[in-house]
Amino acid sequence: MELQNKSLIITGASSGIGAAAAQLFASEGANVILGARREPELRALANQITQSGGHACYLAGDVTEQAYSKALVELAMQRYGVLDGALNNAGMMGDMGPVPTMTCENWDAVIATNLSSAFYAAKAQLPAMTAQGKGAIVFTGSFVGVSNGGMPGMAAYAASKAGLIGLTKALASEHAAEGVRVNALLPGGTLTQMAGDDPATHESIAALHPLKRMADPAEIAQSALYLLSDRSSFVTGTSHLADGGISVRLL
Repeated sequence: MELQNKSLIITGASSGIGAAAAQLFASEGANVILGARREPELRALANQITQSGGHACYLAGDVTEQAYSKALVELAMQRYGVLDGALNNAGMMGDMGPVPTMTCENWDAVIATNLSSAFYAAKAQLPAMTAQGKGAIVFTGSFVGVSNGGMPGMAAYAASKAGLIGLTKALASEHAAEGVRVNALLPGGTLTQMAGDDPATHESIAALHPLKRMADPAEIAQSALYLLSDRSSFVTGTSHLADGGISVRLL
């Protein structure tokens, strides 16, 4: 029970990596606070966890709104009395295409969802963690943000994920002495809704990875568990790659 009695916020929990992480963390003894926009999916996941003997609550909302991040922390404190960690996982790809034809609305939406939301989350979560002298924050980034931001058509996504790594390093430096660790988790291609459902696209993405496949969300959740558990107690400020080797090939 790696996460016994730890209370953890998970955003983007209605599907993909977030949902897989919620199930894994709960099975490892955590109290999970689930966040996403889609209330029916959150309710179903929370029910599934509690019916399996785990502990879960949820609150639907939009991570681009600062008040929502604060409300998730308040829910964690009301239900469990402590906030031990958070997997700030919500994100979006946005419309792909060259910058001259990219709409400002798309740019703003991607930056708001992937980067500004991380700032809001940290702003709400850090006071609770520093007050108790311990905590762990994980942001879900991407290999695109660290090793090859020059992938064509992905300017907004790459910029947001690169910014997330910078935010991670700054927060890790600022709050290490207060007992709070901050890391970024950088998945490779993962079989989530963001990857679509076209087998040909999946095959082409898989071919980029030395492992010649895409990740299952449950595999990425295992890396998140490591970063939030006591096994990584001396790990902070890192960009933790779980990318099937794609960054090695692209460097």
